[in-house]
Amino acid sequence: MSDTETFSYLCIGCPLGCRLEVDADPAGDVVEVRGFSCRKGKTYAVQEHTDPRRLVTTTVAIDGARWPRLPVRTTGEVPKALVTEVCRALRGVRVSAPVRLGQVIVADVLGTGRDVIATCDAPAAART
Repeated sequence: MSDTETFSYLCIGCPLGCRLEVDADPAGDVVEVRGFSCRKGKTYAVQEHTDPRRLVTTTVAIDGARWPRLPVRTTGEVPKALVTEVCRALRGVRVSAPVRLGQVIVADVLGTGRDVIATCDAPAAART
């Protein structure tokens, strides 16, 4: 009888979408990974089991632009447990046009070491 528990994940490391199985001991340490077809799959399985992270994409309010919302994203993945908090923090952010693609909107969001950047240009709206 084994003290390991098996967890299942769907790999997003490459287009193959392998079904992964991770055996972990009671402390949560990875003992074995099965089902991967490439090295990315094994790395993804260990990361997803021990420290899941996600890229955050959302919008923030913008004044003086053609559209009322500006699409933004984090510059890298943040801990999965903080995704909702990052979105809550961005709910109160308001910027003014013009904004350039890649411009930092929020530096080091929630102390994650990741910035939130604009994902498109937002020129000031033409005045009529």
